[in-house]
Amino acid sequence: MRLLTRSGRLLGTYWKSRLYGTAAKDVRKVLKEGDQLHGYTVKKVTEVPELYLTAIALEHDITGAQHLHTASDDDNNTFGLAFRTTPVDNTGVPHILEHTTLCGSDKFPVRDPFFKMLSRSLATFMNAFTAYDWTMYPFSSQNPQDFQNLLSVYLDAVFRPTLRELDFKQEGWRLEPEDPSNPSSPLTFKGVVYNEMKGVFSSSQAIFQQVAHNKLQPSHTYGVVSGGDPAYIPDLTWQQLKEFHATHYHPSNSRFFTYGSFPLENHLEYINTNYLQHFSQIPVNTSVPAEPRWKQPQETSITCAPDPMAADPDKQTSVCVSYLLNDITDNEESFTMSVICTLLVDGETAPFYKSLLEANIGSDYSPVIGYGGHTKDATFSVGLQGIHEKDTNRVRQIIADTFDKVIQEGFDQKRIDALLHSIELALKHQTSNFGLGLGVSVISHWIHDSDPSSHLQVNKRVEQFKQKLKDNPRFLQEKVKQYFKNNPHNLTLSMTPDSNYEVKRQEAEKAKLNSLVSALTEQDRQVIIKQTEELLNKQNAAEDLSCLPTLRVSDLNKNIKREKVETTSLGGVPVWYSKQPTNEVVYMTLLSNMADLPSHLYPYVPLFCNVITKMGAGPYDYKSLSEEMQLYTGGLSSGLTVDNHHTEPHAVQQGIMFSSHCLERNLDKMAELWTHIFTSPDLKDLNRLTTLINMAASDMASSLSNSGHSYAMKHSASGLSPAAQLSETFSGVTQVTTMKKIAESGDHTELVQHLQEIGKYILSKKNMRVMVNATPQFMDTVLGKMEHFLSGIPGSPEGGATKLVNNPSFVVSSSHTQFELPFSVNYMSKSVPGVIYTHPDYARLRILSNLLSRKFLHREIREKGGAYGSGAMCSSGVFSFFSYRDPHSIQTLDVFETAGQWAADGKFTDQDIDEAKLGIFQQVDKPVAPGDRGSLVFINSITDDMRQAMRDQLFAVSRTDITTVANKYLLNKPGAQGVSFLGPANETVQADKTWTIIKE
Repeated sequence: MRLLTRSGRLLGTYWKSRLYGTAAKDVRKVLKEGDQLHGYTVKKVTEVPELYLTAIALEHDITGAQHLHTASDDDNNTFGLAFRTTPVDNTGVPHILEHTTLCGSDKFPVRDPFFKMLSRSLATFMNAFTAYDWTMYPFSSQNPQDFQNLLSVYLDAVFRPTLRELDFKQEGWRLEPEDPSNPSSPLTFKGVVYNEMKGVFSSSQAIFQQVAHNKLQPSHTYGVVSGGDPAYIPDLTWQQLKEFHATHYHPSNSRFFTYGSFPLENHLEYINTNYLQHFSQIPVNTSVPAEPRWKQPQETSITCAPDPMAADPDKQTSVCVSYLLNDITDNEESFTMSVICTLLVDGETAPFYKSLLEANIGSDYSPVIGYGGHTKDATFSVGLQGIHEKDTNRVRQIIADTFDKVIQEGFDQKRIDALLHSIELALKHQTSNFGLGLGVSVISHWIHDSDPSSHLQVNKRVEQFKQKLKDNPRFLQEKVKQYFKNNPHNLTLSMTPDSNYEVKRQEAEKAKLNSLVSALTEQDRQVIIKQTEELLNKQNAAEDLSCLPTLRVSDLNKNIKREKVETTSLGGVPVWYSKQPTNEVVYMTLLSNMADLPSHLYPYVPLFCNVITKMGAGPYDYKSLSEEMQLYTGGLSSGLTVDNHHTEPHAVQQGIMFSSHCLERNLDKMAELWTHIFTSPDLKDLNRLTTLINMAASDMASSLSNSGHSYAMKHSASGLSPAAQLSETFSGVTQVTTMKKIAESGDHTELVQHLQEIGKYILSKKNMRVMVNATPQFMDTVLGKMEHFLSGIPGSPEGGATKLVNNPSFVVSSSHTQFELPFSVNYMSKSVPGVIYTHPDYARLRILSNLLSRKFLHREIREKGGAYGSGAMCSSGVFSFFSYRDPHSIQTLDVFETAGQWAADGKFTDQDIDEAKLGIFQQVDKPVAPGDRGSLVFINSITDDMRQAMRDQLFAVSRTDITTVANKYLLNKPGAQGVSFLGPANETVQADKTWTIIKE
């Protein structure tokens, strides 16, 4: 399921361009308006040079299905099929339908063909999304046959699903004995979506976002929870699900999107011949009406569970004001409002950043913030979280005063120019899955009958915007007055903690369960027991999967795609450089080794990375530095990299990476900004530092409920390898706790000293290495400018390319730890020692991890157990199991144990091994954007020859190899293991003295 993001960003998705070559030109030559092709009529052909593509809008003659093809020379082709799905209740019918359609179809009647295709494909992306008012089924692939295979499975899934009752119960909800093997055990709720949404609403931020959305537009589909409210999901019946499919999953209510270099006519011929020509057109009654505008503002308040990770227990209130804006199908108005909303909240010089965040009365912006272009009428929200309840009215007054100030003073032209520069740079900056982002961005507008081709024409919007500013200098101020000052359709939402919140939720769930169970007759109970047995048998049954298409390992290229990287030395600093088609963008990464950093400073390194580019430097305070970054670069960022060395046991490759990109014309300016940061950073502004600390602590605390499996894995692995130990320190629960303590501290004087001390070690070329990617014709210029730039950085180079942190005395240790948190689901993990990258068993363990994930854990933990996700992961030095949004805990740990035995016993087929290999090659062969090519050798010292050796080893993995490593590492290897999980209080754990329970 796709839950909409915390903050709407300009244009929804920053589009990244591709080479404008023969695919786009050929389509433009061949097709014109009115042409007919395989049952379709061409409605419009539009050149979009800023995105390096040609857009062709078509309509199916019989059904009225709409199709947008965006022809590009990108070989990573994308397909997406979207339906307007507009629920009118909280049962989550579109979300549960999204899951259930992928559980089998007429042509592919096997159990869960979607997940099985994950192992039979080289897709660069496969998923399905449920948004507020649409559902989309997208995939991407670079392989023509793979693309065709996936197209056949996706189309059959949505248009001819079996929609079996047992699949509905497995994916949606069901009543089932707590212990399926004991029919007399108490009945309880189970179901994948049911548990997924319980996990979603374990986050107070998700609750806040959902209520703000529902209450601002209450009259129709936006007034309900499209993903499903666990309190109402059990009201949905199988019959209602099938009826929703019949009325919403019809070609007349569809939008097809294709992108890339594969021929359009092949797509159309297949879709029409196999599906659309067998349908007739039907009336579509799924449109979303305009929200009736309020005559006066409204207010509402809600409660949530207290956050045990909050820095200040007395400051846990959130408040925001949300406004209903324009119809998003008006592309020109939508662009204007997205620009205005971005100017209002994004960046250190934004009016609301200055008035709300710098006041330090809250920890961060409210959970819903900025422009929202994902509903028929756009929205804007602004507010604060982490405030005292008594400050609610103060925040509201600040918001009103800020709008008044903007109306009076307007926006600085330099900020407008910087924002327009960001758009220009974003159009040139390339990503590895551009087609997917393009399709998702288009759908939100197109689903409401706007012209998708017009939505793509970013340059046209920019020129219109510039002209309006030229014609009317007060244009933006008038819009702010119209949509905010004089707009009565606004909602003030506040949320405060209630210590009894989780108790009340559990009581309500129990009452719902009791009401259903008490109404059951003995015959009903027998039906439930019978269905439980049938579902279990279905989940355990061996299947004939021969109907599913698949690539074969023998179809794969035996050789890697080599990434040409050259090396040189500039002023003694090792430099890697790669000449790439980067669309006149220069990518630069500086990596500063931490080998000499004293260990007592390690806990503060993540904060150093967070603040070093945000505190001001040289002649710039933090506001002007932020403005300069946006005006001339794509941003300056810093972050940590930590991994076991590929060859030396107990040696760790680690460092801080400073990354940025810019247009070629701005390279001097980007280098100048980095020079100031490295030579004269300002770390003494305590008010600014406090703001950043509060924001960082708030973000980390809220991430626990969204990424609990990641935190559990890091902690369970932390005693097993030096790199894993560092990773836990830098980005695990340990770091969340560290940031909480820092935020609680009122005096940051000592902290500033720690940050300055880190800077002395890191902001130096002593242990630095550099990588740049640029166009071939500009590379000589880049290297010349880099040499000048590096000459201004302090320190004397001492071989930063090879220096490692060695810890030969590291000893693995076992742990069993629960982090007791007020969640309604669990995040489980178990880790055991693994091997490093060049070890002969590493490739075998990688294949084993994929085999276990797809062929065992998915069935046992997701299908049977009802968890939203699960898997096994092999990383350098560690092998880990995990589950995500899991209703079980100890039972899941038992499954992890059983998984090892299953693999050691060889209870899998040769086809399973091939599919596991395909799953790994799917990851290995994902496209790499030009700006990222060469990063593996630069960051991890893994050369092309090493990558080729790994590829050869992956191809060679045999059945005996898998059973051998399963026995060796999962069953018979004595010694340490780590078990960790995040979740609510657990009686079994409390009764077992071998567990450590941490209550934050």
